[in-house]
Amino acid sequence: MKVLIVEDEKKISDFVTKGLKEHGFTVDLAENGDDGYYLATSQSYDAIVLDIMLPGRDGLSILKALRAKGNNVPVIAATARGELDERLEGLNLGADDYLTKPFYIDELVARLQALHRRTTGSQLNVRQVEHLVLNLATREVKRGERDIELTSREFNLLEYLMRSPGRVYTRTQILEHVWGYDFDPNTNIVDVCLQRLRKKIDQADEDKLLETVRGVGYRMKKV
Repeated sequence: MKVLIVEDEKKISDFVTKGLKEHGFTVDLAENGDDGYYLATSQSYDAIVLDIMLPGRDGLSILKALRAKGNNVPVIAATARGELDERLEGLNLGADDYLTKPFYIDELVARLQALHRRTTGSQLNVRQVEHLVLNLATREVKRGERDIELTSREFNLLEYLMRSPGRVYTRTQILEHVWGYDFDPNTNIVDVCLQRLRKKIDQADEDKLLETVRGVGYRMKKV
C-alpha cells in the first residue's frame, strides 16, 4: 500500500513513517497542510493519514476540498485526545476513520488494511492468480507448494501487479506507487526489481505469470 502521512509533529511523523515502512508500506510525508494538499491532489495513494491541526491549510479543509473534487481516497483523521468536535466534523466531511493521538502503530496498520479491503472489495488478506497466492496479513507468498522468499519491495511490487490481473502498469506508475513520488523517473530500478521478481515467481517449468508489454510496462497475466 502507498500511504500519505500529513503530520507536522516530527516525533509523531518519524514514528509513523518508520513503523509503516517496517510493515511494508510505501510512505510519503508532508509536514504541513499546503504540502499535504499538493501531494494528495497530484499523486495516487491507497490511503491518507491526515492530522487535523496543521500549519498552513488545516486537515478539515484538505478533507473537504478532496471530497468536493470527487477524490474518494480513504482518509484516517488523526486528532489529539479530547478533540471530539473535530473528529465528528471530520467524519461528517467524509473521513473514513479516525485515530486519537497517541496511538499504537499496530492499530494504525490494522485500520489501514481494513480500509484497503473495504475499498478494493476484498474480504480476505489474500490475492491469488492461478496457483500463485499472496497473503497480505502474513506477507507470505506461495506458488503451488513452493514457498517464495521476497524482499519487502518485491512483495509490494507483486501485490500491486496482482490487484488487477491483465492491467498494464507503466514504469512510472509502478515507481510512484512502490518506491514513492520523489524517485528519479529515469532510474531503471523498476526493470531490475521485475527481473529479480520474475526469476522467483516464474521458474523454468511453470507458466509465465509476469508479462512485459513492450514499450509500455508490465502486467500480471489474466486468467
